[in-house]
Amino acid sequence: MSSSRDNILARLRAAVPQDHAVAPEPATPPSVELSRTEKVARLKQRMEAMHAEVVVTDAAGWRDALKTVLRNRSLNGLLYAPATALGQELAAAWDSDLPPLVGYTEDVEQSKERLFAIDASITSTQGGLADVGALILWPDPNEPRLMSLAPPLHIAVLDATKIHDSLADAIALERWQERMPTNVLLISGPSKTADIELVLTFGVHGPKELIVLILDG
Repeated sequence: MSSSRDNILARLRAAVPQDHAVAPEPATPPSVELSRTEKVARLKQRMEAMHAEVVVTDAAGWRDALKTVLRNRSLNGLLYAPATALGQELAAAWDSDLPPLVGYTEDVEQSKERLFAIDASITSTQGGLADVGALILWPDPNEPRLMSLAPPLHIAVLDATKIHDSLADAIALERWQERMPTNVLLISGPSKTADIELVLTFGVHGPKELIVLILDG
C-alpha cells in the first residue's frame, strides 16, 4: 500500500527527463595583462574609491613620503615590526621630531593595552590586486594580524612589482600552494560595514584610515 509520500516522489521522478542535458563549461574570460604603470594606476583608483589614501613614491624616497604623512598628523606613536627588513630601515632613518617608534616585541597578552592605545601602525605587504584594488598581507609572528587591525591608522608599504592583475594570478605566480600561511588578509580600504538598509559606514570595527605607500621605480 503506497503512501502519499511515495505517490509524490513517483510523480517527481516521472517529471524529470531521462536524458539529462550536460551544460557546457563556461568559457574562461580572456586574461588582460596590464603594464606596471597600469597596475599602479588601477590599484590606486580602486583603493581611493574605498577611502584609502594612496601615495606613489619610489624606493629611495618612500621614507621621506612616510615622514611627511606622519608630520601632518598628531600621533602618539607608530607600531612597527623591528625584526623585519621594513622595520630595520625605519629604525635606521628615524627622526627625533616624528612620533616614537614602538616595536611589536611581545605576545598579544603582554602588549594588548599598548596595541589598542597606539594611534598608528606600519606593515609590509605581500602584494596587491589591481583588478579589485586590494592589498595582500601575510601575517606572521614578526608582523601579526593585529598590527593591521587594532590601531586607528594603518600604513602599508607596497612594492609596485608585486601588484598582480588578479588574485588568480597572484596565487599562480607566487606558488601559494607551496607556502601559503594559515592567515591571508585582503585589504581594500579602511574598515567598513553596512546596516540593514545597506548604508556603508567606514572605520567602525577596525582602522579608520588606510594609507598605502606604493614604491614604484
